[in-house]
Amino acid sequence: MNQKVHTRHRKQLMRMIGDGGIAILPAAPVRTRNRDVEYPYRQDSDFYYLSGFPEPEAVIVLVPGRKNGEYILFCRDKDPEQEVWHGRRYGPDAAMEIFAADDAFPISDIDDILPGLMEHCERVYYTMGLDPQFDKNVMDWVNTLRKTARAGTHVPYEFVSLDYLLHDMRLFKHRDEIRLMKKAAKISVQAHKRAMQICKPGMYEYQLDAEILHEFQRHGATWAYPSIVGSGANACILHYTDNNDVLKDGDLVLIDAGAEFEGYDADITRAFPVNGVYSDAQREITELVVEANVEAIKQVKPGNHWNDPHNAAVKVLTKGLVDLGLLKGKVPKLIKDQAYRKYYMHRTGHWLGMDVHDVGDYKLDDQWRLLEPGMVLTIEPGLYIPHGSRGAKRWWDIGVRIEDDVVVTKEGCDVLTEDLPKWPKDIEALMAK
Repeated sequence: MNQKVHTRHRKQLMRMIGDGGIAILPAAPVRTRNRDVEYPYRQDSDFYYLSGFPEPEAVIVLVPGRKNGEYILFCRDKDPEQEVWHGRRYGPDAAMEIFAADDAFPISDIDDILPGLMEHCERVYYTMGLDPQFDKNVMDWVNTLRKTARAGTHVPYEFVSLDYLLHDMRLFKHRDEIRLMKKAAKISVQAHKRAMQICKPGMYEYQLDAEILHEFQRHGATWAYPSIVGSGANACILHYTDNNDVLKDGDLVLIDAGAEFEGYDADITRAFPVNGVYSDAQREITELVVEANVEAIKQVKPGNHWNDPHNAAVKVLTKGLVDLGLLKGKVPKLIKDQAYRKYYMHRTGHWLGMDVHDVGDYKLDDQWRLLEPGMVLTIEPGLYIPHGSRGAKRWWDIGVRIEDDVVVTKEGCDVLTEDLPKWPKDIEALMAK
């Protein structure tokens, strides 16, 4: 993303903080996978949103109104020996030249410099509880000032959670962010199509997982979350990630997979027949879930509240479960009693953005939040009918979830993942090619 966008994010946040405030945000730490092997590094989403800076051991400090520069970045210094082993570092000079920092210092100097930046501030904007060691560092810097209070040093008197402001900002995506999300969605759609077209009985779930990852990476993306590839009874496990069973003739396979492109995520789910042709039972369940998905998407528009799509999906699914004989009773009473939760136990969506379960409140003042242009959410109704459920055995071990990514627009909504088939007849046609 263009550095001007990160600058715009910082300026908006600093207007909200105002004079007298200081914001402090550390980069994500490096995490060990096992022994001396580390996980691939992924920057903290808030940190990346404000800076675009991709390295660990860094700290953003924003001081609105500071005459010598409002944006200070602490980062690792250049180190030729370490760079031979672990790769190039930007260093403080590049932090200013490339990442538009007004001032940049080696991270090793932070204990000497940061207390002085805090000294003339009334409020510290920082989110406690995410990194205990960094929490201690922040308190140590404050206590450094307290020790010199008798000499006239000013000590900040108020702590405010930075999340309160920053996450509400991130909830509303602007044009540049939606462009990246459309790219992530396009790559994800291609990956799902690839999996559908290569799938056949006798393959393993992890082989479909590999095809999806291949498609992500050949387009410069990575996974937004570990892919779910669950066939047969595994599709009824919501967060199944073992992905190690054989794909059997006659089973459905549910794939929940999304790409991350330049820090922004997609999240798509489809369920399709391993052999390319739905059985009658699989078709009925899938068409019911698709109908719920379509009706829920119709409710995504400005002025509706967050729960409207969920209510629409629940109504369709509950009526359908009664028609199939999986529930008995009057639909309104079954909805009131949440009887559908035996087969549909999750919500119909979540916010989507830099995190697959993105930041942002779902309620304000204990009321469901109204949908507004720029919000991006998933719509993902499902039905999961495990072995031993009531009703005919032909429904057993069918798990279906149909998930699309939807952005709220001024006129209604835009489905970012609309190019991926979801009706059984269209999926069968794609798999037959």
